[in-house]
Amino acid sequence: MSAEAQPEVIVRPVRDVDAEALGRVHAQCWHETYDHLISKAALEKVSPRRMAELWTHWASQGPDFKMNAALVDGEIVGFAGSGPARDKDAPALRELYFIYLLDAWHSTGIGQKLFDATIEKDEPLYLWVAEDNPRAHRFYTRNGFTLDGAQHTEPFLGETLTEVRFTR
Repeated sequence: MSAEAQPEVIVRPVRDVDAEALGRVHAQCWHETYDHLISKAALEKVSPRRMAELWTHWASQGPDFKMNAALVDGEIVGFAGSGPARDKDAPALRELYFIYLLDAWHSTGIGQKLFDATIEKDEPLYLWVAEDNPRAHRFYTRNGFTLDGAQHTEPFLGETLTEVRFTR
């Protein structure tokens, strides 16, 4: 009997050449994450090409921003990003902008690796997450975040999405 080979997992900073792959993964993650919150018609507006264009900008924002990609056997399966707070009433100086991971890689520890690579240990920060995203709520709670009572409704793909704020 032989042990099954474990895939090689690498978390590293996003590179300019990653934009196309990140665009594909980002679009797929949005479909997987928001399919119960946003209409199919709205989600059909999400294109890998458009997301890749966004990543071309996000990948080179400067040293205050941390953008990381998770690769399994050389293929990008997720990403995370943090940087300066964007809200006027921000409860911390830094914000975790996003962590997305393809559904097939949930509960493998890759999301935690992305999180750990993208923020400093015990760094005070905040984030916004969809109100109806219990998996994300559990993940952030495990990592020391609590809901602070703030919420807002944001335009999202021509519809609206209610988000709640977690702080640490």
